[in-house]
Amino acid sequence: MNLSTDYLGLTLPNPLMPGASPLVDDLDTVRRLEDAGAAAIVMHSLFEEQIAGEQVAAVRHIDAHADSFPEALSYFPRPEEFALGPDEYLEQVRKIKASVGLPVIGSLNGATRGGWLGYARLIEQAGADALELNIYSLSTNADDSGEAVERRTVEILETVKRAVSIPVAVKLSPFYSSLASLARRLDQAGAQGLVLFNRFYQPDIDVENLETVRTLHLSDSSELLLRLRWLAILSGRVRASLAATGGVHTGLDAVKAVMTGAHAVQLVSCLLKRGPAHLGTILKEMTAWMQEHEYESLRQMQGSMSLSRCPDPQAYERVNYMRILQSWAYPMGERGSR
Repeated sequence: MNLSTDYLGLTLPNPLMPGASPLVDDLDTVRRLEDAGAAAIVMHSLFEEQIAGEQVAAVRHIDAHADSFPEALSYFPRPEEFALGPDEYLEQVRKIKASVGLPVIGSLNGATRGGWLGYARLIEQAGADALELNIYSLSTNADDSGEAVERRTVEILETVKRAVSIPVAVKLSPFYSSLASLARRLDQAGAQGLVLFNRFYQPDIDVENLETVRTLHLSDSSELLLRLRWLAILSGRVRASLAATGGVHTGLDAVKAVMTGAHAVQLVSCLLKRGPAHLGTILKEMTAWMQEHEYESLRQMQGSMSLSRCPDPQAYERVNYMRILQSWAYPMGERGSR
C-alpha cells in the first residue's frame, strides 16, 4: 500500500501530520508523533505581537491603566502568556530538526508587512523546510471592502515569497466574499499550498457579570464538511497543494479529505483529546479502508470526488441544494400535531 503524497514540494510517506498547536512545544511529544507515523511537523504560529517591541510596550501601558480600563485586558495577551517567545520559537525549530527526521513547517501570524518579512527569514534560517502563513484577521471596519481584504492577503504572500526560498502555504478562513477567486489569485502569486480552514474562536457572553468569556471548543467530525466542500471545489483548479485542517478525527474522515482533493491532512483536536498515538490509529484505519476497497495507492483516490471530475459542477451543486431542501420529513406521529 503506497500512501505517499506530495505537499509543498515535499514527498511525504503519508498525508497525516499534526497541525499548528501546542503539541510541538514538547520534544518528547514531537518524538511520539514521529513514532506514530506523522509525515511532517507543523509548528504553532509565532505572532507578530510577540515580536514587535511597540506591541509589548502597548500591553504594558494597558496593564498600567488596568484600574481604569479593566475590560481592555481581555483583548491583549501579556508576554508571559505565550508558551514560546520569538527566540525560544526559533530555537525550538532547530531542536525539532535535530531531534526527528521529519520536515518542519514553520507558522507565522503577522499584522504588518515588516512583521511578516523579518521573521519569515528567521524561521527559514532556523531550518524550517516550509512556512505556513496563518492569515487570521477579521475585518470589522464597514469601509473595508472585500476586495481590499483579499488584496492585502495576496500582498502578504507576495512580500513573504520575495523574502524566503522555502515553500510557502497560506492558511485561510472560509470568510471571504469570493474564496475561489482568492485561491486562484494566491495560486498565481506563487503559493505552494492552501490550508483549509483556520478556526475562529468565538467568545461567549457572561450575562450576569457582563463580560466576554473566552472558550476553546475542540472540533468534531461535523466541522469537516465545510472543508470537504471547498477541497472539492478547488481540487484540480489550482496548482497549489491542498491541506485539510479541522474536523478530521477518524481514518474515514482522512479518506474523505483525500478523496475531495487534500494532499495533506492536519490533525489537532483529536490529538489534543487522545494523545499523539491517535495519529497512528487514524493511519491504520485509513490503510485498512483502502485495502478493503482495493486501492493500491493514495494518489489513486486523491481528488476522485472533486467537482472538477463532474461535467457541470455548478449544476451539480444547485441540484444537490434543491434535493437537500426537499428531503426533510417529519418524524412519524408528529405531522400535523400541535
